[in-house]
Amino acid sequence: MKLSFHGADRGVTGSCHLVESHGCRILIDCGLYQGGRELREENADDFGFEPKDIDYLLLTHSHLDHCGRIPLLEQRGFKGEIVTTPASRELARLVMLDAAHLQEEEAHRASRHKHRHGHRKAEKPLYTVLDALNAMGRFGRAARYGKPLDLAPGVRVTFIDAGHILGSACILLELEENGKTRTVLYSGDLGNAERPFLRSPTQRPDADVVVMETTYGDRLHEKLDPSVRQLYEALNAAFGRGGNVIVPTFALERAQELLWYLRDGVAKGILPPTMQVFLDSPMAISATQIFEKHPECYDEDTAELFREGRDPFDLPGLHFVRETADSIALNRISSGAVILAGSGMCTGGRVRHHLRHNLWREESSVVFVGFAARGTLARRLVDGADEVKIFGEKIHVRAGISSISGFSAHADRDELLTWHGQARQPEKTFLVHGEEESMEHFAGKLGNIPVERPKLGEEFAL
Repeated sequence: MKLSFHGADRGVTGSCHLVESHGCRILIDCGLYQGGRELREENADDFGFEPKDIDYLLLTHSHLDHCGRIPLLEQRGFKGEIVTTPASRELARLVMLDAAHLQEEEAHRASRHKHRHGHRKAEKPLYTVLDALNAMGRFGRAARYGKPLDLAPGVRVTFIDAGHILGSACILLELEENGKTRTVLYSGDLGNAERPFLRSPTQRPDADVVVMETTYGDRLHEKLDPSVRQLYEALNAAFGRGGNVIVPTFALERAQELLWYLRDGVAKGILPPTMQVFLDSPMAISATQIFEKHPECYDEDTAELFREGRDPFDLPGLHFVRETADSIALNRISSGAVILAGSGMCTGGRVRHHLRHNLWREESSVVFVGFAARGTLARRLVDGADEVKIFGEKIHVRAGISSISGFSAHADRDELLTWHGQARQPEKTFLVHGEEESMEHFAGKLGNIPVERPKLGEEFAL
């Protein structure tokens, strides 16, 4: 039995880990690296294993940095079964198709640019929409929270509610080989217990080995109530200056959470009833429809709202923007608009067009309500860049920039420590999915226990 690491190792994106036991090769997640050019090139590199040799892929949840390279895995020979929760399966389809479409668009744009400069060789996308559709054919059995599944002789898996996004899970593997039994627990991404809609992460079970995320392992979140007030203040300040508010938004859960609070702000008279809100993301719109189909993922209060036919995401002045032409038309609006658009880290999608038209305007604001990985446009703006380049054009940053961490879908340091301490101490803890400073800080907080911070490609016996 052995465990090897192939992504999100001393970094936050590209989650991918491999377990081998009893002749069975099990991949946990296969995510996309997000960030600068070298990370785009890293996405195209070898996986560090042969895709055709993988028997099972267990998907913790449907964020791009956990499922975004599955179409590439299929393209390169993966023929195994993908197992995940019903909600994650539906959302992953959206995410992968959207990513494939963006890959094709970017390749087409790059090819046009090369052609203008005399280069004839066309740029190829990392993968295509057809690859994403083919990958969906690999999804097999549905995992239900708390219900063990026997994958193969000597290999049992249980998905446990992680409280991160709709359908997200921790994954417990029970492995038996040559009379030896080992349990390995993957945290996936753990949720922030303060947030609405979803249940808090389920208490962690005992495990011999724990592999856990450390995205916010070195910091505490702002409390949610003050964060909601900050959001309202940022919106009202921009409206007072006669500008717009651009909110780079993750389509899964974050967009729906923001709609919840915008509705509540209008209902309480904190936000103007004339405010126009544009959800400019076909994926977020479709995700909202998927959210309505999975009451098994919600806390009881939210599930009851859906059962009663009350839409907690609807508000006056809400517009769903699916068509590209309608998205372009938003750039003619100079004030009073809240535009929620992806991607959340500004690595692609429609939000980059809205930033191009609003970053230079002192009247407008950009509000970040999610994690910004190093190398992304979002991180450069959060870190105070005076100038950024978008579609090859230099843009001076004059808009107000706010970063509100209380909306994070991730557990913070204390919540991670609490989760780790909820069961007996594991024999070894592997820290992944975090920047090096975060991992080092968190390792120190765990005390004098065996901790590893694996590097890309490292392998360990279980």
